[in-house]
Order: sequence, then C-alpha cells, then structure tokens
Amino acid sequence: MDRKLHLLDSFTAQGTDGRLYKVKAFEQLVRDPSLADGLDHWEPTGVAELHLDSGELVDMRADGRMRVVATGMELVRP
Repeated sequence: MDRKLHLLDSFTAQGTDGRLYKVKAFEQLVRDPSLADGLDHWEPTGVAELHLDSGELVDMRADGRMRVVATGMELVRP
C-alpha cells in the first residue's frame, strides 16, 4: 500500500535538555486505487504522527506530553 505524509502544522517545543526543537505534525495519506484516471489520488487515513525537524518520531501521550521515541526525551510547548 502506498503511503505518504501531508504536513498539517509545525511548532516549537522545549526538550528536557533545555534546547528548542521544531516539531512537525503530519497526517498519513494512502493512494486511492479506485480512481483510474491517470492521476494520483490520496485519501486521509485519520492517523496523525509527529516528527522532529530532524525526522525522529515523537510520541504524543494522552495527557498531552510529548516524548522523542528514540531517546525518551520529554518535550513541552513553551
């Protein structure tokens, strides 16, 4: 299944290391094969994901806290 990300928003968050990071929010899209008109048609899946500007995945917890998956570092919006 073809998948791509569509940028929804970006914002700054501060890490527990004191540095500021740019976080990007994306919506996952999948190709819609039902339309065969020679053009690419993409449909939203309803799934969003967050990434640092460097590409690292960020987990958003139910309480609104964010954590960089690879390092475990917590992020908060200033």
